[in-house]
This record gives sequence, C-alpha cells and structure tokens, in this order.
Amino acid sequence: MTVQTPESPTGSTHEAGVAVAPQWKLVWWGFRRHRLATLGMVITAVIYLAAIFAEFLAPYSSSHYNPDYAYAPPQRLHLLDDGKFGLYVYGYKATQDRETLAQTWATDERKKVPVSFFAKGEPYKMFGLIPGDIHLIAPSAGGGSAPMYLLGADSNGHDLLSRIIHGARVSMSVGLIGVAMAFMLGIVLGGISGFFGGVVDTAIQRGVEFFMSIPTLPLWLGLAAAVPAGWGPLQRYFAVTVILSMIAWTHLARVVRSRFLSLREEDFVTAARIDGASRPRIIFRHMLPSFSSYLIASLTLSIPGMILAETSLSFLGLGLQAPVVSWGVLLQEAQNIRAIATAPWLLLPGGLVVATVLAMNFLGDGLRDAADPYKH
Repeated sequence: MTVQTPESPTGSTHEAGVAVAPQWKLVWWGFRRHRLATLGMVITAVIYLAAIFAEFLAPYSSSHYNPDYAYAPPQRLHLLDDGKFGLYVYGYKATQDRETLAQTWATDERKKVPVSFFAKGEPYKMFGLIPGDIHLIAPSAGGGSAPMYLLGADSNGHDLLSRIIHGARVSMSVGLIGVAMAFMLGIVLGGISGFFGGVVDTAIQRGVEFFMSIPTLPLWLGLAAAVPAGWGPLQRYFAVTVILSMIAWTHLARVVRSRFLSLREEDFVTAARIDGASRPRIIFRHMLPSFSSYLIASLTLSIPGMILAETSLSFLGLGLQAPVVSWGVLLQEAQNIRAIATAPWLLLPGGLVVATVLAMNFLGDGLRDAADPYKH
C-alpha cells in the first residue's frame, strides 16, 4: 500500500491547487515552462543591470580616449602570472608600413599590464549622485598609462567595452520611455474609443488609420530631420523618444478598443454600472485588469521595436549623435567598409542589439503564452 505524504502530492491535489491559485501564480507557472522565455528574462535582466550600474562595470568613462591607440585590437585577459593567479594583459607594439603608412598592431609580450577586480580608476558619480572611483575590472595602479582594451578600440582610441556598457543605458532607456509613452496613448485612446463608441470611436479610429497609413521609415526620417540641429544631447534624446512613441501606439489602441467593445456588455461590467461605479472606475478597476496579462506581454514585445528604431535612426545619423553614446551611435563607424576591414570588432554593438531583441522577443512570447494559463 502506497502512503501519500505532503511532500509528494497526488495529481488531484495538484489540480485542486491550480483551480484555486491566483492568476499571477498561474502565469508564473506557465512562464517557467517556457525555457527560451526564461533565458530571455535572464539576458534582459543582465543587460538592464549593466545599464543601471554602467559607471561601476565599465573600465573607463564613455569620454575616455587615447588617440595613440586608434583601432587597437582586443586584448586577451590572462589569469595566471608565473603559475600564480594574477590578471594581466600584454601591451601593444605598433608598426607602420613605410610604403602605405598603414599602422598595424602586435602583442608586446615583454610588457605586462596588471589588471585587477574592484580597481581604483576614473572618478564618477553613480546615478549622478553617489561619488566613486571603484570599477569592477580595470588596470591596476601599477599599469601606468598603458590601456586595457578587452574588446578593442575605435578610431579615436575609445575603449569599446566601456562605450558599449554606457551605450546600453541610452539604448535600453529609450525603449522603456518610448514604450511607456506609447503604452499610455494606446490604452487611453483605445479605451475611450471602445468604451464610448459612436462619434468618439469614429474620430479616434480615423486618426489611428491615418497614422497607420504613413510609411514608418519616411515618417521617422521626416520627424527626425525636423529636430533643430542646435539642440543639445538631452533635448535630442527626448525628441527621439517622443518621435518613436508617436507612431508606436496605434496597434495597441486597436487591440484595446476591440477588447473594450467585447467587455462593455459583459455581466460584471453591467453589474458595476448598476452598482453606481463611475466610468473611470469601471475602466481601470474592472475592464483593464481583465486582460492585464495581454497588456504586459504586448509591452514587453514593443520594447525591441523601439530599440531597433533608435538604433536605425542613430545609425543613419538622424537620431542621437555624439557625444551621446548609444549602440546606434557606436554603429555609425561600421558604415565605413575600410574601418570594418581594419577593425571588425566595431560590429560588436550590432551583435548586442540582435541578442537583446531576440531575448526580449523570447520573453514577450513566453509572457503572451502564459497570459492564458488555463489553456495548458
């Protein structure tokens, strides 16, 4: 005879637990079964953490450069020094062709640049408030002025690793801010359109169709070109964010409208109306929460589109521009085929864009599948 213990629940006990579990728990259980979505969540979290703590994680500031080491190749990080644990990289040795004047780099094994974790380096202010000078990894004090370029350098001698980490903050925050603005527009206008109907619905839907009929890329180019050239980096940053959000709300507005049209005749909405609930309470307390899981999934899937849009505009020179550092700005150097032939590591920001978009798409797909946990 088999005795069931609390540690080994029966199938019926599990089904009973599922029947009474709250919605957020059902969504989480469904999400955990999606392995690619879990991996995407981990990658996305790592990228956002790197963006938040960029000053600490980056070996140098985004403006640090050494023109003597233009297009210096990536250095290999060595872990053992004379049989003992000790981080270091070999220095560079430059040679110049007498006929073409082309400069090439070689590893100088006679010169070791000591590297250490939690090393003291350039001073910074975390979040613009907390002063500090400790970096996760940086050349040790005994390294002198010799650089450490783990991912190589660009044409001005900037450390590409540091620029990528700092650029993540701008590229990822543009996605968040732009999607948040588009999300609010989509919910408010779509909700008003579906809840009230009639003339209000007709007017809003004609506006939605107008925005959807305009080709996306020409609209981006036209709006970005309208931004005054004399605007500073911060003004241009918010201008690009507003431009992206202005054209990203239409699809969500149509979806929210269709959900509201189907929900406004449901019994729970009618009961709330008879009970004397105000229209804002019916919308935000009863109707929106009924498909909040879909909204969360839609929000997650919209962020990669914003990141790609910012990267495209900056790559074309119509979005963010130096001295602002974003992945799109970093990819501007990749437009020159000669630069790519000389320094192929300049394409690394593009690889990060691809990895980020894939991770966030996997995350959004997992949330969308888990949003309806009763189908599993």
